[in-house]
Amino acid sequence: MFSFIKSGFQKVKKALTKTRLQLSYRIKSLFGQPWEEETFERLEEILYEADLGTACAAYFVKEVRQFLLKNPQASSEQILEVLQKKALELLQIPPTSAPKSPAPGEPLVILIVGVNGSGKTTSLAKLGKRFAEEDQKVLIAAGDTFRAAAIEQLDTWAQRLSLDIVKAKPGSDPSAVAFDALTAAKARGADVVLIDTAGRLQNKTDLMHELEKIKRVCHKVIPEAPHEIFLVLDATVGQNAIDQAKTFHQFTPLTGIILTKLDGSAKGGIVLSIYKDLHIPIRWIGVGESADDLMPFDPQSYVDALFAEE
Repeated sequence: MFSFIKSGFQKVKKALTKTRLQLSYRIKSLFGQPWEEETFERLEEILYEADLGTACAAYFVKEVRQFLLKNPQASSEQILEVLQKKALELLQIPPTSAPKSPAPGEPLVILIVGVNGSGKTTSLAKLGKRFAEEDQKVLIAAGDTFRAAAIEQLDTWAQRLSLDIVKAKPGSDPSAVAFDALTAAKARGADVVLIDTAGRLQNKTDLMHELEKIKRVCHKVIPEAPHEIFLVLDATVGQNAIDQAKTFHQFTPLTGIILTKLDGSAKGGIVLSIYKDLHIPIRWIGVGESADDLMPFDPQSYVDALFAEE
């Protein structure tokens, strides 16, 4: 068990290498010399460039300023400790939308939403693999009927991972796919249902109405379903991810976020910005390309990796 936790931390640490270079090392250099008022302006720039966002960066600058006024001779290591402590506190903020629990004998239904290109379909498949590894019977629904490629991609993943799948022809009604999937899940005794959805945002109103219709259909088949709604965000798009989250959360309350491509970004600070601005918990993070590189998000491991010493 310990080796698994350690290897997981090493994956997160490696994924955050670019952010750590952008953030932790530059802060150590900044406070490795006597500080002045301009130092705080530079600190805010460093935090913003690591994609913490305006509000989050201002919050951390305020905390560091207050600490230094009381401890003017503090070392750069102590400054990082303050940031680490405050970051961890930020990640403990209670969520705005709580997940629901399925009734006994009913499957857990998770709706996966997000824009095209975020890694939504791939993340759904990887999540299915994680549930299957826990001896859960998983059924996935190819609800992104707007793109034939999305159906084919999910079907390929289902075959590769030996997961049940419900699909329809491109252009079919996504809510009908959800209905068939939940009906099949009940008949087959599935434990978890993962529903893919369309990811176009060009017409937000139509897309959000479509999601509402899927939710209504789910509720008809299984009361309280969907129990969870996960938004998939691409870490490399930075603050645009915040805007995407706000749009989806406005129309359909989110219970969690899957943050992908964390290993390819110097913007790993977006995690803190999400918590500060939206109070939506990050549930899973993508730290690589393989099916095993979707990991549960652990705040302590994230903060430790962000400020880790080499």
